[in-house]
Amino acid sequence: MEKLLLLDSNSLLNRAFYALPPLTNSEGLHTNAVYGFTNMLLKMYEEIKPDHVVAAFDRKAPTFRHTEYADYKAGRKKMPPELAEQFPVVKELLELLAINIFEIDGFEADDIIGTLSTFAEKEGMEVYILTGDKDALQLATDNVKVIITKKGVSEKEIYDKNRMISDMGVTPAEFIDVKGLMGDASDNIPGVPGIGEKTAFKLIQSYGSIENLLMNIDEVSGKKVKENLQNYSEQAIFSKKLATIMTEVPIEMDLEDIKSKEKFDIEGIKKLFFKLQFKSLVDKIPQPAMAETNTVSIKPNKEIDITRINNGKDLDEFIKSLEVNEISYLNFDISNKEFYTKTAIHEIYVTYKEKVYVLEIETILKSNEAMNLLKSYLENDNYKKVCYDAKNAFTALHKAGVKLSGVIFDVMVAAYLVDASKGQYPLITLINEYLGEDPQGNENEIMAEENYYLPKLYHILSNKIHEDDMKKLYYDVELPLTEVLSSMEVLGFKVDRSKLEELGDKFKLEIESTQKEIYSMADEEFNINSPKQLGKILFEKLDLPVIKKTKTGYSTNAEVLEQLSPKHPIIDKITYYRQLTKLNSTYIEGLKNVIDDDGCIHSSFNQTVTSTGRLSSTEPNLQNIPIKYEMGREIRKVFVPFHENNLILSADYSQIELRVLAHIASDENMISAFRDKIDIHTKTASEVFKVPLDEVTKLMRGRAKAVNFGIVYGIGDFSLSKDIKVPRKEAKEYIDIYFQRYPAIKSYLTDIVEEAKNKGYVNTILNRRRFIPEIGSSNKIVKSLGERLAMNAPIQGSAADIIKLAMVRVYEELENRKLKSKLILQVHDELILNVHEDELEKVKFIVKKAMEEVLELKVPLEIDMNIGKDWYEAK
Repeated sequence: MEKLLLLDSNSLLNRAFYALPPLTNSEGLHTNAVYGFTNMLLKMYEEIKPDHVVAAFDRKAPTFRHTEYADYKAGRKKMPPELAEQFPVVKELLELLAINIFEIDGFEADDIIGTLSTFAEKEGMEVYILTGDKDALQLATDNVKVIITKKGVSEKEIYDKNRMISDMGVTPAEFIDVKGLMGDASDNIPGVPGIGEKTAFKLIQSYGSIENLLMNIDEVSGKKVKENLQNYSEQAIFSKKLATIMTEVPIEMDLEDIKSKEKFDIEGIKKLFFKLQFKSLVDKIPQPAMAETNTVSIKPNKEIDITRINNGKDLDEFIKSLEVNEISYLNFDISNKEFYTKTAIHEIYVTYKEKVYVLEIETILKSNEAMNLLKSYLENDNYKKVCYDAKNAFTALHKAGVKLSGVIFDVMVAAYLVDASKGQYPLITLINEYLGEDPQGNENEIMAEENYYLPKLYHILSNKIHEDDMKKLYYDVELPLTEVLSSMEVLGFKVDRSKLEELGDKFKLEIESTQKEIYSMADEEFNINSPKQLGKILFEKLDLPVIKKTKTGYSTNAEVLEQLSPKHPIIDKITYYRQLTKLNSTYIEGLKNVIDDDGCIHSSFNQTVTSTGRLSSTEPNLQNIPIKYEMGREIRKVFVPFHENNLILSADYSQIELRVLAHIASDENMISAFRDKIDIHTKTASEVFKVPLDEVTKLMRGRAKAVNFGIVYGIGDFSLSKDIKVPRKEAKEYIDIYFQRYPAIKSYLTDIVEEAKNKGYVNTILNRRRFIPEIGSSNKIVKSLGERLAMNAPIQGSAADIIKLAMVRVYEELENRKLKSKLILQVHDELILNVHEDELEKVKFIVKKAMEEVLELKVPLEIDMNIGKDWYEAK
């Protein structure tokens, strides 16, 4: 694979100029920027050995960003003349090195680099971007590596997509959203006031994008953060646009434009160096032929024995060296995880008896003989395997036609169970944390070196699982779940694109209709999405009471609109309009972009993200389709079975968290209600409002439901009063009566908070552990949060244990019976299956038995099961 080095020239020169002390030659020409730039470039020739190098420069002409935002880069200091005079010298050097220079009016060097890197990667090149600007990290992929110069010009960090995820917890694409939230003072990109780097990363790690964050804004903790997001939502999206590097600059080019046409002018370079008085650099001038030769064995700094295998003969010898029932330790280099049909596995790292073997899968796949040998190892469960991230391995190997067998342990999943609070578990971090080692190999060997430590991690984490009494949770639930989730990802959920297009048209009409109704009520047209314009309409023209003000004007966030709702019909229309536009952008337009080549959406199911134990779904998130409005529910109509004679089956646990609460708290009053099949909300309403069951009204039941679910989340009278719209005193009475009727629940909540204070964590039914450091805080607000977490974590976590175990049971039973029907999706307490009509009764029996008999509780587990020709019908 040819290597291309792209130079972000303005950034590098700027960094060198300010990093180095003033330097001049005998003629008085300033040279510090040229020297620093040249030194960095020569190091790249030595370390990367690029086949081709391209330098990109900014032009003085305004860019398209200046056109869209007049204040873009406003406030930047003018370039010092001492730096400006060095640019022509650098361009002279680049010509002598036969390096092509790209610059174009209206676009920044970043955009040129983005375009060139995308083009070169598609042409099969390995790309390196050298820059001092972290903005370029958004361009990182598996084959595009971004080299960031640090501490002046002497140090650097190399990032590819995996390094971005492991170090920062976000993908390169998500890094743009981080910039959109936090802004960029150097470019005068505004971002969202009050959101700094730490908060921006945290929000995007949780929600994936600004658009999804705004869709789920009610979940955001932190009153000020939430308010700022609501008030500056448009500014956030616009800032993201400004921060996005363009990858389609209108440059006509082919590979010959990138490749150097001439050889280095060695003599010319020497003359220039002597003129600049760079004598120390003369011996570092690179030779024209810089291609790196392939090596069979690599020796990293720890002298780990690493051997590469790329042919059948060596693979055969390796497999013959394996002993049955001996453990080998595996990690996988996988790309394009976002789209199943594009998923590719490049290398498998195998540690066996103190040696690391690098199986070059791309080469092995080209040989039937080698492929069959690979299968004889990977598909043989007599060869015991410990993996890092088994789920993605199952998925990628399935794409390559291999079924991984014999997996006895997953280090990443174990690390998650031991401490679920981290959200990310990069292998290098686990090595640092548990072993105190710091692998330092270069980018070609670092994953192999990391793999060397898997046996030690396995020993420590497997012991920890036993010590914490999580054997059943790990070996019966989480470990087998990796295969279940992979199967769901591989299968995907089929989408009827024509229905999606029709629904998109319907949404547009509904949005336009709602917009006209709002204009009619306001008696004028205005930008509904502008908080400023909306505020003027509501609080000046319609004279509604001002609930809250911000630095820039009136607040029109969701909480404000909720309080204004009874005062004017326009409010509900605005709320509806906001929901419609979010649904349209996120789920109508958004889903179009993630339909894979096979017509299915292959969502990624994340097993090691949430601290509650719940699964999360990303790219796209199919667990969060809003169903408050009919238009939201209709989105489920586009999700259809794989074939005409198939059906969608939905099985949903009925009130599982309340059943878990009754079991954990051993409250006889609540237990008897579930055993007697009395509607729990009606029962609670009867208790709270002191009326017979048959006299409970719809309003009473609704308020009792809010109390039931609120108790699970440690709700107080203030929050309950807001939820059910009653005075705080009345809400307190409801809670007091509730605890009188269900005394064991009150005792449980009191006891679990004390337990959390003493231990620092709480457990679920299957001993899933949730650490709660907040409960020891001296800050009353933080401590109160910790107490609510302590109350809820065992309940929500146990519900997660139950649905996960049910998934494993359903999957295994379908596989054992060799049925064509498959589990394809999990949404909170609901399982979705694609069922062949002739297997329907068998599948219904399997699902009901597996879900309702998954664990023996003091109350019965019950499910609601529905069948349909699409997901909408099945709900």
